[in-house]
Amino acid sequence: MRFGILGALSVTAAGRDVAITAGRDRVVLAMLLLHAGRIVSNEDLIDAVWEDSPPVTARGQLQTCVSRLRRTLAGEAILTDPAGYGIRIADDQLDATIFARLVALARAATDTEAGVARKQFREALALWRGPALAGTDSRAVRQRAAVLDEQHAMAIEDWVDLELAGGGDRDLVAELTGLVERFPLRERLRVQLMLSLYRIGRQADALAEYRRAHDLLRDELGIEPGAALRDLHRRILAGQVTPAPAVAAESVPVHCLPRTVGDFTGRDTAVRRLLAAAEHDVTDGPVVLVIDGMAGSGKTTLALHVAHCLAERYPDGQLFLDLQGHSEHEPIEPAAALLTLLRQLDVPPDRIPPDLPGRVDLWRRELAGRRILLVLDNAGSSAQLTRLLPTSAANLCLITSRRRLVGLDGVHPESLPVLDEAEAVALLVKIAGDRVRVEPESALEVVRRCGGLPLAIRLAGARLAHRPRWRVADLVRRLGESALPELAAEERTVASAFALSYAQLSAGHQRVFRLLGLQPGERAGALAVAALAGLALDETRKALDGLVDAHLVEEPEPDVFRLHDLLRQYAAALAAELPEDERRKAVIQLLDFHLHALAATTEAQWHELVVHDLALGAPARTDLLAELTDPAAYLEQARPYLAAYVDAGLAAGRPDYAWSLPRAAWRRLYVLGYIAEIDTLLRRGLAVARQVGDLAAVATAANYLASASNRLGRQAEARSLLETAVELRGKLGDEVGLCAATGNLATVAEAAGGFAESIMLSENSLRIVRRNTTRPDTMVQIALRHHAISIGWTKLGELVPALRHARLQLLAAVEVGDRGLIAVGLLNVAIIKLRAGLQTPARSRRMLTIALRLTRNSRHPLAEARVLGELAHLCQLESRFDAARDLLLQAIPIFQRVGHKRYEAVSHSRLGDVFLATGDIATARECADRAIALAGNHYPYERGVALIGRAGVASAEDDPRLAGRHREQALELFTQLGVPERHGIARRLM
Repeated sequence: MRFGILGALSVTAAGRDVAITAGRDRVVLAMLLLHAGRIVSNEDLIDAVWEDSPPVTARGQLQTCVSRLRRTLAGEAILTDPAGYGIRIADDQLDATIFARLVALARAATDTEAGVARKQFREALALWRGPALAGTDSRAVRQRAAVLDEQHAMAIEDWVDLELAGGGDRDLVAELTGLVERFPLRERLRVQLMLSLYRIGRQADALAEYRRAHDLLRDELGIEPGAALRDLHRRILAGQVTPAPAVAAESVPVHCLPRTVGDFTGRDTAVRRLLAAAEHDVTDGPVVLVIDGMAGSGKTTLALHVAHCLAERYPDGQLFLDLQGHSEHEPIEPAAALLTLLRQLDVPPDRIPPDLPGRVDLWRRELAGRRILLVLDNAGSSAQLTRLLPTSAANLCLITSRRRLVGLDGVHPESLPVLDEAEAVALLVKIAGDRVRVEPESALEVVRRCGGLPLAIRLAGARLAHRPRWRVADLVRRLGESALPELAAEERTVASAFALSYAQLSAGHQRVFRLLGLQPGERAGALAVAALAGLALDETRKALDGLVDAHLVEEPEPDVFRLHDLLRQYAAALAAELPEDERRKAVIQLLDFHLHALAATTEAQWHELVVHDLALGAPARTDLLAELTDPAAYLEQARPYLAAYVDAGLAAGRPDYAWSLPRAAWRRLYVLGYIAEIDTLLRRGLAVARQVGDLAAVATAANYLASASNRLGRQAEARSLLETAVELRGKLGDEVGLCAATGNLATVAEAAGGFAESIMLSENSLRIVRRNTTRPDTMVQIALRHHAISIGWTKLGELVPALRHARLQLLAAVEVGDRGLIAVGLLNVAIIKLRAGLQTPARSRRMLTIALRLTRNSRHPLAEARVLGELAHLCQLESRFDAARDLLLQAIPIFQRVGHKRYEAVSHSRLGDVFLATGDIATARECADRAIALAGNHYPYERGVALIGRAGVASAEDDPRLAGRHREQALELFTQLGVPERHGIARRLM
């Protein structure tokens, strides 16, 4: 957003005017902008708006003005202070601040760099659009604006003095005549006009100008002209005025810069930074600006754009040299480079020494005392540059390279990213014309397939520009999924640009880059790359650092690497040339690492079951797994690419990864709520296992796919899958797998309301696990089975056996050391004992608070949300409704994030009860309806609870018929389920 006060008040955003229509709002904004960065007191603002007659409600009306401004100026900081208001904006957002900075720079440069000073004065004066804050009706604003107008006039006079000193009288006369008409009482302008007229031979007009000034001052102010005006008049009459300085015939400076492109687009931030870095103290030595970036990122284009912007500051010449650091030719040696540069300075050949030291010395002596801008393009290394850099503080050097030149000291580096989408589309429009705007979605797709790379966009745009019958959509189709082969024009191709960078690499670095073309997914950690390449971690990191420095690989976060889309296609093309055995070996090395790393994300007490399900052998890269210090972070890094890993395994002839990878990741994916991903991955894994006829794999995939189906409300599918798993585990004689599948079947039965069946299945599972007590995961299975039995008895109202199994579950969880299981155990014991009247609410709250801390420490969001919900229920029983509401509003988003509709339905039911108790009937109705919708037909017990809540709402709305209908539906459900809630409803309906 930009603000203008050098003229009528103006506000613009993204090039469009922002309307501030209310007069009072304009006055308030004007006052804030006049004092930008400071607080303006309420009294001063009120005085500015209402002057001598403020209303009694002035303070309130001022607050209303500020509120309107805040809405209009969305994103800009209007500050509130006890004493008043202020506005916080950047220096480049207000024209008055920019004007003051440019004038200060111009005055500082007047004695040493007159040309630069004149340019800066012109830029400053061009900001004015009329009298400051013209049209803003306020005495206080007019007084402050008058100060700005005075500063404007003084700047004009200083600029005119500079122009007169340069001998520009003839060009100034017309402009000065207009300025004198605008500022008729400013004697300095009148002196300047008289001097210009005299110097171009118009003595009579100069004397006439004096007479007009004399008469005006006498008539308007009753005074005589000042000393300067009288003195010039006297000297003109006496013929004593110094003639205009002769304009020297300037020697033609050396100007070797290539032309800049007319369609330069974007890079505003980089341009600002580079131009700011060029503003330096000459005592600090020469400025060296280094632009690095990947091939095709527009480094040379940016360097030339900046060089042309700065050219006027370097009147002694601008030099340019392509060092060919990344080209089909050999890089230019320093001696040859110096020969070319000295010739650009018109040094006679007989003065140029044949040896490198002699040329370095002559080069530095030639630059001394001159203001030279030097562009060294396409540098290959720091060593190529060190002898070429200027040493004179008056010089500036711009360097471009595809490598990060970390060997150069004291430089200003600017690493160039690809263009963002808006900049990329704007460039495409400039190249291919306005028809691009007609198809905005296709235009976006073009720049996405070009990866925002300027060279790629230029080549794609050129094809479109030369094919007037093509639509942008036609270009999208031509680019296809692999755009690299299509990005070519005559001999210019993106692939050839990449090839030059690749050719500069060592053989080892080339190998790592090629193998990255096999990497599934967009990103990879250093550990994964080491596995892929079969290298030690230290050696891999060195190779990756080299590729990052060469801008062939990006490092978006520490130790995580990615390839630009087009570079990935280039690397994949190189990898395709490798022998098939080598490609397959690299991929399997990578997937073996991921398999064991994913298994390592599972808590130790659950790990043995992973080993059993997958018959997991010893890992090939124990050295890499030992470096896996943050399994949770690794999982988040690998999770988006699990499907790509499966694809890679299938392509390498290893279908087992289709089920083994998602099974290895299942535990943490399930706990963290990535249910849809589990569903997608294991559904595919099950299909592959069936296709290859691996019965153990079918049983494993079906068992864990059922967990997702159950969570997503597909109980029938979950039951079918688990029955398949139970059958296959039985046939295979796998009691460990049979125990897990039977227990999971019990969980599905409980969710569907089959509480008695759930108890029976859990007891069967418990008997199986007790026959296998030598396994390390035995206590985990025992804890899970007791938990399921406890839940079933609780729902059936049998609190004695429920409490017994809850305690057994808690004891097993403590022995295992699983904080999530301990938290769930504490939760169940607290709920049952409170419901049975065996402990106070305060004691239950202490247990739940401990459970909450455990869930958060163990990153177990589902258990955390369940504890929050039970704490809310406890508050609800104590009529602490505000606390209950806040806790439920914490729990619900967690249930939504982990995809648990069943517990989300419970929370909405409870939230509805809270709102009903506090008299907010409308919100209570929304919550109850939401709970009913979430429960659907999948969770009958939770649907019954929600219907009871909706009946309560209907009663509060004085609709007994609707309330009765809801209670009858709930009674029918609870009767089918055999739960004790049916008795209370039946009595209510009698």
